[in-house]
Amino acid sequence: PMESLFIKNLSHRLSKDLPGKSAHDIMMVTPRLPFPKINLDKKGIPASVLILLFPKNNQWHFFLTKRTNTVNHHKGQISLPGGVVETGESLEGAALRETHEEIGVDKKNIHLIGSLSSFYIPVSGFEMFPFIGWVKTEPETSIHDKEVDRIFSSSIQEFMLDKTQKTKKDTLKGFPVNIPYFDMNGETVWGATSMILAEFKLILKEIL
Repeated sequence: PMESLFIKNLSHRLSKDLPGKSAHDIMMVTPRLPFPKINLDKKGIPASVLILLFPKNNQWHFFLTKRTNTVNHHKGQISLPGGVVETGESLEGAALRETHEEIGVDKKNIHLIGSLSSFYIPVSGFEMFPFIGWVKTEPETSIHDKEVDRIFSSSIQEFMLDKTQKTKKDTLKGFPVNIPYFDMNGETVWGATSMILAEFKLILKEIL
């Protein structure tokens, strides 16, 4: 089937060197806010997220979640399913557990094929570990997590269009900034999630 070729090519690409920082920088807010000087080698609180690919209408899609306004971090923002790694848990294990808690997809159906570059997020103190996995058929989703407001998805085809990548002017902490973002189904995806997706998009460009 055509889909397994895409998955095969993607797994193969994930086993090689990744663009990492050069991809993340595309989605950096500019000018950089005058943060206290940050130690970039600092290890944050590990958090894992999952880009979960699934087939629908002969196209590959992946899930995003919109966070509620009652969460501690990133209120109302668009995220990938995921969360903080628990004590004694592997990074992959956390991504799978959180995906189950947040969108209701059972880990036994998910085939992990690799990961993207991890990075530290000064604002929240997290270190992000993004994983990529796929399921054979479109899963039924359900929300068991009070942090998640709703679940939606984007097709890879739509995600790859240049027009999904935009920039807006805004103010952060009183400073005028340019915020790069992805426009996904009318939702604004920026910050850490957009940095992960920027790297995903760059490697997809190489294999599609």
